[in-house]
Amino acid sequence: MNFEYLTPEAIYQYTLKRCQKASSLLDELWDYTHQHTEAPKMLTGPIEGNSLNMLVGIAGVKRILEIGTFTGYSALWMAGALPDDGMLTTCELNPQNIGIAQMFFDRSEDGKKIRIQQGPALKTMQEMIESDHPSFDLIFVDADKKNYPRYFQKCLNLTQVGSLIVFDNTLWSGRVLEENQDEETQGIDRLNILAAQDPHVQNVLLTIRDGIQLMRRVK
Repeated sequence: MNFEYLTPEAIYQYTLKRCQKASSLLDELWDYTHQHTEAPKMLTGPIEGNSLNMLVGIAGVKRILEIGTFTGYSALWMAGALPDDGMLTTCELNPQNIGIAQMFFDRSEDGKKIRIQQGPALKTMQEMIESDHPSFDLIFVDADKKNYPRYFQKCLNLTQVGSLIVFDNTLWSGRVLEENQDEETQGIDRLNILAAQDPHVQNVLLTIRDGIQLMRRVK
């Protein structure tokens, strides 16, 4: 199953045509990522980018933490909805990805709202917790799937009531339905169970692209 088409391809294309168009810079980043990286399917895509952009705007978000920058596509979508005094901190390990992302951030008027933090995201999050970092209004997680449950627990320590927590790829091309799950699928499945059961969040599992687990802190 192609993860981009959990819905029929014709419906996906219809939806794509009737969403807000990506900027020319985002389109260029999309093409550049496909030409210069080995896993361009890691891009969130324009429909999910639109969704994240709208969440930021609707919720009046000012502080964002992103776990997994890749080449910066989702960060630019979200930063586009931040106010001028907003800030997005995005965590990434891969130097090549960081280089591509920063190159495009430097060309965007929204790039001044984005700061890249290089290093293991779990370590970065723990350091933020220990330093009593101000709460984030939105955390978007799109990184190593086996650690999704660990990211979730740290997200609870870095948010407050009203904050949004968003996890990507939470249907994992339908593999969450399989009985014999690999380590990554187990991590995603466990995250989905935690989101549905934890009293600190209200959640909805959306069938956008490869699945989006959307949570709101309620306590």
